[in-house]
Amino acid sequence: MAITIRRLNTDDRDGWERLFRDYIRFYEAEVPDEVIALTWQRLLGEEDGMLGLLAVGADSVPVGLVNAVFHRSTWSPTQYCYLEDLFVDPAARGEGVGQMLIEAVYREADQRGATRTYWATQHNNETARRLYDKLATLSPFVQYRR
Repeated sequence: MAITIRRLNTDDRDGWERLFRDYIRFYEAEVPDEVIALTWQRLLGEEDGMLGLLAVGADSVPVGLVNAVFHRSTWSPTQYCYLEDLFVDPAARGEGVGQMLIEAVYREADQRGATRTYWATQHNNETARRLYDKLATLSPFVQYRR
């Protein structure tokens, strides 16, 4: 499968939104339409350090996405990169798309001088965790939310 990883552009709205909604459904979550629209605008304008990338097949159909946020750190003079969303269409899984997306974020983080790239997933997301174990080190931290 020939895949290209590239930044979002204005023509990508439908493909990005299809994948983003599938990602939200995967995690059995709900995100209001107005927040999805706001997220799209932020990613497209790269506001607040946001970065949106798509994995696109040879037919120009998006098969994966990654949304990341670059932010300052209180523990470092550099910035960090939070890989907030990563999703690959089930029909494209097993083809290396997820790894390509993560490595594209790594390259962007390196170009921006970010000294940490990190993300979270559900503990039972075993398929994704097999990939993540190859590309990163599992942190001992536990996440809490309010």
